[in-house]
Amino acid sequence: MQPEEIRRLIEAGLANSEAHVEGDGAHFTAIVVCPAFVGKSRLQKQQLVYDTVRAQLLDGTLHALSIKAFTPEEWEKLEQQLNSDGKE
Repeated sequence: MQPEEIRRLIEAGLANSEAHVEGDGAHFTAIVVCPAFVGKSRLQKQQLVYDTVRAQLLDGTLHALSIKAFTPEEWEKLEQQLNSDGKE
């Protein structure tokens, strides 16, 4: 699979989500920002993302996916921290 295919699956499966996927064809990392993650634990967020690519994981099309999941507020806070750290 290609990163773009995984991104499309995640964004189609999670309304109003934004996914950034990188990988080498076998191992992928996804950063997913979605309002549906509000109030969810880290594990619950990851399960929501895995649900969008479960068929590909089960049939072997997708081998390994590492997920970092954020609410929009968490993502905004992280971006602000990164931006302020880079200005020093």
